[in-house]
Amino acid sequence: MPVWLREHCWQQTASAVYLSLPVRGLRVTPANIFCTDQYLKVSIPPFLFEAILYAPIDDTNSTAKIGNGIIFFTLYKKEAAMWDSLTLGNADKEKMQYLRENAVLKAQEKAKEETEAKKVTKQEHKKYALEATMKLEEAERKRIEDLKEKERQKVTKELELWKKQQEDAEKQKRVQKGELQEVEQLKEKKKEKVNVTRIPSEGVSKTRLRSTKGHGSCGMFSENFREEQLPAPRSAATIKINFTSRVFPTALRESRVAEEEEWLRKQAEARRTISDDLSELKDLKEEEKNPDWLKEKGNKMFATGNYLAAVNAYNLAVRLNNKLPLLYLNRAACHLKLRNLHKAIEDSSKALELLTPPVPDNENARVKAYVRRGTAFCQLELYTEGLQDYEAALKIDPENKTIEKDAEKIRHLIQGTMQDS
Repeated sequence: MPVWLREHCWQQTASAVYLSLPVRGLRVTPANIFCTDQYLKVSIPPFLFEAILYAPIDDTNSTAKIGNGIIFFTLYKKEAAMWDSLTLGNADKEKMQYLRENAVLKAQEKAKEETEAKKVTKQEHKKYALEATMKLEEAERKRIEDLKEKERQKVTKELELWKKQQEDAEKQKRVQKGELQEVEQLKEKKKEKVNVTRIPSEGVSKTRLRSTKGHGSCGMFSENFREEQLPAPRSAATIKINFTSRVFPTALRESRVAEEEEWLRKQAEARRTISDDLSELKDLKEEEKNPDWLKEKGNKMFATGNYLAAVNAYNLAVRLNNKLPLLYLNRAACHLKLRNLHKAIEDSSKALELLTPPVPDNENARVKAYVRRGTAFCQLELYTEGLQDYEAALKIDPENKTIEKDAEKIRHLIQGTMQDS
C-alpha cells in the first residue's frame, strides 16, 4: 500500500497556483512527477501524492523545481479565476478512476504527437541537409567548370598569340629571303658585266693558240681532251636490322623479366577493364571517373544516411579500381546498415585480402574490417565466427575497450546457446 503525502501548502493568484510539497529525505527526479491539464501526481515509492485539480491548467508552461527537500510547483491557470480549493471536491472513486485514465490517455497522445513532430522535424532536417549538400556540390561543380573555362580561354589566347608570333616570324623570314635574292641578283649582274668585258681577250688567246698549233708546237692545249667517265650508279638493296625483342630498355643482366611481365599483365587487365566500361562511363565527367572522388562522394552520402546512393558510388569506384581496400571497407559498412549481411561479409573479406602485408599503417583499417565482418556474422547468429573476428581485432588493438566488451557479450551469447542446447 502507498504512503500518502498529505502535508502540502498552496497559494494562488488569478492566473497561477503555487504549490509546495515537502519531500525531506527522499531522492526526487523529474521522472517521479506526472502532470496533465487537470491531474498532478508525484510517485516516490512507497510515497505518493495525487491531486485532481479544481480547474484545468496549462501543463506545457507549468514548472516544478526540486531543491532543499521541497518540490515547488508553479501551475498556470487556463482561465483566470480564483479557485475555491486546490482539488476537486465531492469526487467518488469511479470519477477519480476515470480522471486518472483520461490523464494517462492524454499524456500518451501528447507523447505520440511530440514523437511524430520530432520525426517530421528530423526528416525535414535530413531533407534540408541533403539539399544543402546538393547545392554545395552544384556550386563546387560550377566553380570547377568556371575554372576549366577560364583555363581554356587562357590556353586559347596563348595559342593565338603563339600563332601570331609564328606568322610574324614567317613574314620576317620571307622579307629576309627576298632581300637575299635581291643581293644574289645584283651579284649575278655584276658577274655578267665582268664576263662581257673578258670576252675579247679570250678570243685573242684562242687565235694565238691556233697559230702555235700550225708550227708543230706541243702543249697541253694541243691534246684531244677525253670526256670524263662517270661511275655507274649503285644497285638498290634492302638492309635488314634485327633488334632484341624486349619491352623495357634494360640490360639483360639488370632485368627482372618476371616482374616486368606481371606489370604488363596488370596494365593490360586495367586497360581491358576500362575499355569494357567505356560505353557506360562516356557520359560521366572527368572528376566522376576518379575513384578517390567517388569514394568521397560515397562518404558524404553515408554521413547523410543515404546508404543506397553510397553503395552505388562505391560500386562505380570499384569498377574503376578494384585494388583499393577502403572502397570495400566502406561499402561493407553500408551493407551492414541495409542489412545485406552476406555482402558485408564478402566486402570485409575482400578488404582484408587487399590489406596485406599487415603493417602499422593499415592497422586501423584491418580492425574495422574484422569488426564489421564479426558484426555481420553475429547478426546472422554465427557467433563462433563473429567471436573469432573480434578476437583478431583485439590482437591488433588490445586497448580498445569497446571491442573487448562486444567480444565478452558474444562469449556470453555462445555460453547461453550451449546451455540451452
